[in-house]
Amino acid sequence: MDARCYVDGAWVGGDRWFPVTDPASGEQIGRAAEADVTLTAAAVEAAHRSFGSWAGTTAGERGDILREISANVAHEADRIVELIVAEQGKPVSQARFEVSYAREWLDWYAGEARRVYGATIPAGRHDKRLVVQRRPLGVAVAITPWNFPVAMVARKLAPALAAGCTLVIKPAEQTPLSPTAFIEAAVATALPPGVVNLIHASDPSSISEALLCDPRVRKITFTGSTEVGKALLRVSAGHLPRMSLELGGHAPFIVFEDADLEAAVRGVLASKFQVAGQSCLCANRIFVQESVEERFTQLLADAVSGLRVGPGRLDDVSVGPLIDEAGFQKVERHVADALAAGAHLVTGGSRLTGGDYDGGFFFAPTVLSSCTDGMLLAREETFGPIAPILCFDDEADVIERANSSAYGLAAYVYTRDLGRAWRVSESLEYGIVGVNDPTPATPSAPFGGFKESGMGREGGHEGIEAFLETKLVSFVA
Repeated sequence: MDARCYVDGAWVGGDRWFPVTDPASGEQIGRAAEADVTLTAAAVEAAHRSFGSWAGTTAGERGDILREISANVAHEADRIVELIVAEQGKPVSQARFEVSYAREWLDWYAGEARRVYGATIPAGRHDKRLVVQRRPLGVAVAITPWNFPVAMVARKLAPALAAGCTLVIKPAEQTPLSPTAFIEAAVATALPPGVVNLIHASDPSSISEALLCDPRVRKITFTGSTEVGKALLRVSAGHLPRMSLELGGHAPFIVFEDADLEAAVRGVLASKFQVAGQSCLCANRIFVQESVEERFTQLLADAVSGLRVGPGRLDDVSVGPLIDEAGFQKVERHVADALAAGAHLVTGGSRLTGGDYDGGFFFAPTVLSSCTDGMLLAREETFGPIAPILCFDDEADVIERANSSAYGLAAYVYTRDLGRAWRVSESLEYGIVGVNDPTPATPSAPFGGFKESGMGREGGHEGIEAFLETKLVSFVA
């Protein structure tokens, strides 16, 4: 497939293209058009020029278009799923879930568009009226990651369009094909030219100034690493755009001695090994109370050893490849450091080779016991299928250790003690806490982190607020 850019209602190729490869085989499966500074500036101009008319549509009209986009995505779901599997590597079942999840965002904000309310404020004079209005910010730039290449586009596009903003979208260079298919479905609607624009770049820094430093860009929404998020803040600071940053995570998964251990193991499987552990919500540090550590470790090892690893296109695969060589090397480095520092290898622990594994970045799902807080995998986000088990004594101990990270996106707590569930969830310095729930994220609720895991929220009414300005209009009769 050729992934072209989409600017001002037209699909644009160009003289330069970059390859897209399958992480399961290393083979080229397509190419994407390389946007330059001129094309990027044209995309911003198109979004700026169309803003006034789009902002002037009614909430109902915007909602109707979002529902139409959702229907088109459903119609093209098989093709989009195939592209996600090919360029990202995740299993077909997870790719199907991603497309369904993307549609949930579209459907939710189709309704949320109608729930943007203003207010009237009592004035101090008989002849004065104070009215508060909510107005769309303007042109928004959305920069999305490779681990959920379609869902993250939908998570940004849906509230932006619902609020009345226009968009320039820059997907991850590793996964441009499925976002392009998604945008093809989106623009095959009554969406006016210029409202949504799509650009690709193999080197994002080559277009960063044109994309981020244009004063017509009033909103930047980014999902990715904390380091890149900080760089975006620095680059765009000159004109003070509104920023939403969903950055790195280092999620603690806390299992207390009173927990349902079988349920906790299922929770780890759902949280840790989704997308081969390459999610900011993944359980990264599994804290288990000392009295149940041995039993829990054995239960988890038995479950993990039964996971099938392979190319996502194959039946019954639950763990696909890592995205690239750099990601693979980080996982190897974390495992080697842990073993050298005294961790015990329970299962997994090495690269998978031969047969369907050759040419791909496959790492065996791994459980490590006797891990400590000083190891790399306890201090950094691994982004791979590694489950390190750390022992703890009591509530105070585990809360302090869980909160010691600079990150604060998601945390998980497994317990059957209601009082403990409240105490611990309120003490954890994380934007999302799942109590006996490994999948707490939903379009109807706020999603975002504390500390260096970002700023702002996506989802819920907070998600559309991120694309709105507040205006006071004071009337004197």
